[in-house]
Parts: sequence; structure tokens; C-alpha cells
Amino acid sequence: MGGRVGLKGTDGVVEQARAAGAQPVAGDRARAFSEAFARLSREDPALDVMWLAGGDPMGEIPLRSAGIPGTRIDVVYKPQPTTTAGDTVRTVENAMIHGADLMMFCGGDGTARDVASAVQNRVPILGIPAGVKMYSGLFAVSPSAAARLLAAYLRSELRIGTAEILDLDEDAYREGEWRVHLFATAKTLVEPHLVSAGKLMVEELSEESVRAELAEHFSELFSENPDTLFLLGPGSTLQGVASSLGIEKTLLGVDALLARKTIAPDVNETKILELLDQHPKATLVVSPIGAQGFILGRGNLQVSPAVLRRIGARNVIVVATPGKLAATPVLRVDTGDPELDQEFVRREYLFVVVGYRTSKLHPIQG
Repeated sequence: MGGRVGLKGTDGVVEQARAAGAQPVAGDRARAFSEAFARLSREDPALDVMWLAGGDPMGEIPLRSAGIPGTRIDVVYKPQPTTTAGDTVRTVENAMIHGADLMMFCGGDGTARDVASAVQNRVPILGIPAGVKMYSGLFAVSPSAAARLLAAYLRSELRIGTAEILDLDEDAYREGEWRVHLFATAKTLVEPHLVSAGKLMVEELSEESVRAELAEHFSELFSENPDTLFLLGPGSTLQGVASSLGIEKTLLGVDALLARKTIAPDVNETKILELLDQHPKATLVVSPIGAQGFILGRGNLQVSPAVLRRIGARNVIVVATPGKLAATPVLRVDTGDPELDQEFVRREYLFVVVGYRTSKLHPIQG
């Protein structure tokens, strides 16, 4: 919920997020999943399941909106209009009492933690991605992938494995510090192309030389394009490049640069759109999340579909160290806008900057 307004999550700051104009995205993502699964189930009687759901505004609403009959939805808990983590936990606990075989949720790592604490490793868990932070290993790569995973599970085509649930300290995260703890392990569905791997933090022996090469590459790029607004995405790779150039860069935010100088640090969606009004010629620079491969839709939600359409898909530069790229089988995008995702996916391969004037073609998927 807090991604587009630059809050890097909403743990403990829900009211602040709402005051800043943040809009929940879980409902739209849950609806996309429900509609995708409804289409699959119409073609296969084996996918006729009983849904145990929280009432309005929780899971009942997207299921009904997708055309799933009310007779196949059992509301096991009725929350207040404004839901909290406690509503999630009580819904899960009641679903377990009613005999749930698989627990699905829509959210990020914080919701995964709440669900896992109530499930207590009794049944597998599958996440529909809708959070700012999704570093745990039990999220489908997209809502439609979650629908395909559920269908495969119901057809007994998948095995159950174990995934790590990572807990990131959001207060420290907002201050630019990275504190990740292993909260728990949980059962989940195993399908490497449709389930995200946990975030991989890569260290390399030649880190300094690689950083120096990347810094030289971007130094020339910035100098050659003094009137271009550069938006530098989050992550240690880009922070390292900026640091080598003497540019202050927030580790976990998006920063705006013009003529080699930071003109706006840690910007949210609204600020980015304002800057694009002033500087329509713009380039976005991003680095993939190690192992998962996401370049858009994870950790940089302030780069919204509206922002991306203004910048243009062809004006997105992907950067990775060779070691990080070697540990990342494919690049992925999940902007929340399927048409926009396809602008990237249709290209099949993207150039990734890996050194000075050096790029490598790497496959991309939705």
C-alpha cells in the first residue's frame, strides 16, 4: 500500500500512508487472481473448489466479482470495514478450523508473516504478490501465475516444498538500513518458473573493480545527457555506482538526478510525475532483485504504470554485476498493468549493463 508514496511498506504507518494518498492494491491483485482462476475452472471440473474466505472487504469480494457462485464461498470471518493484521490472523484461524487444505493470501512479507503464524506449518501457503516487500519464497510471480499454480496443485501436478519467510524491519528500511531476519519456514508449492525465489544478496571478490567499471560507464552517460532526468532505483548496486561518482544515493529509494546532481532524493510517485512535467526527457535505471529477477514491481512501486508510460519502456536501463546476473535466471516485471508488462515481455530479451560499455542480453518474463 505504501510503495507509490515512498513509504516502503505500511507496517505501523497505515494512517500515514492513507494521509499521503496511498491506495491499497491488494484488492485489484486479488481480483486479477480470482478472474484468472475462474477462467481456468470453467474449462476444468477438477478445479471446482470450496473457498473459505474473510467477508467484505476481504477475500469474499474479489471471488464474487470474478463470478464464483456464492454457494462455493464460505465466509468464515466478518471483519470491520477497515481491516488490520488481526483480521488476517482470525480469518486464517477460522479457515483452518473449517478444514482448509491450502492457504492463499494477497499482500507482502508482513502478511506472509501473519498468515504463517496462524497456519503453524499445517498446510501449504501461497502468496498473491501485492506488497511493497516480497522477499519471502512463497509468492507467485504474478496473480495469473498464482491461478495457474493453484490449478496445477488441484490436479496433483505439483509437489509441496519449504520456503523461507523473511521479516524486514520497516522502520530501519525507511531509514535506508537493510535488516532482514528469518521469521519462519513454511510449506508452499514448488514450481520454479511461477514461484519467486527468496531474495539473493550477492557478494563478489571483484566488487570494487566491477563498481569502478559501472561508475565510469554512467559517468559518461550522465555527461553525454545533461538535460536528461535520470531516476535511479533502489538497491546496493546503484548505490555503489552513485557512491563511486560522489553522488549521494538512498539505498532503498528512488532518487532523481539531473546534470550529475541529485535534485530530489527518495521520491514518491507524485513527485516523480511532477519532475516529469518539468523534465519530460527521462531515463529510469534499475537493478534486478538477486535470484528473483524483478526489475519492476518489487521494492520500487513508486515507479508506477503512470510513471513508466511517461518515461517509455525503451528508456529503462537495467544494471547488474556479472555475479548477480549469473545467479538470476530471468528478469521479471510485475507492474500491475498487464499491457505494460507485455511491452517488456514481448521483447523476450533485455540488454543489461554489466560493465564499462558492456551489456549482456538476458531473458525477460512476466
